[in-house]
Amino acid sequence: MERPAIILVDLQNDFVSRTMTVDTAQALVAPLQRLATAARINNIPVIYSIDAHYPQDVEVTRKWGIHAVRGTTGAQVIVELKPDEAKDYIVEKRTYSGFYETCLDSILRSLYKGEGAKTVVIGGLHTHLCIRHTAADAFFRGYRIVIVKDGVEVLTNEDQKHGLQYLESVYGARILTVDDIIWELVR
Repeated sequence: MERPAIILVDLQNDFVSRTMTVDTAQALVAPLQRLATAARINNIPVIYSIDAHYPQDVEVTRKWGIHAVRGTTGAQVIVELKPDEAKDYIVEKRTYSGFYETCLDSILRSLYKGEGAKTVVIGGLHTHLCIRHTAADAFFRGYRIVIVKDGVEVLTNEDQKHGLQYLESVYGARILTVDDIIWELVR
């Protein structure tokens, strides 16, 4: 995997244990903890792409209701995946994509002593929404995409299956388990 960066999407209180809980979200915690730990040990950047809405963000809140409001407990990353403030990046987003009107692309291009990341490894919530849109924008910017098979979830099994198939067929994403990703990162 060439010059990877880990992007963890929407692993926030409102999605894991509060207003908009995904029932299976807890299953992501242990695998993504292992991935983030392995990345940090191997000096691979970890970036958190998190919802940080304003109540007036009607394009999102009209559809999903008020959630992950900037500065609230609901918008904070879950404690089990707390960012390492000395190493990790936090990118606040107001729509589905981690790239849309954020500094994510600038961060990725500045990594590896200015040579930039080449591969984004994406895990988190929701496979068919924020993961998909972040992957799309990564694809359009020329990044290789890896999706963490046991590190992404959505509300239904059908949406999960179709979401993963779409990412693979449309964006050429590699769908790998955390164990396979860690093996590639440390070899």
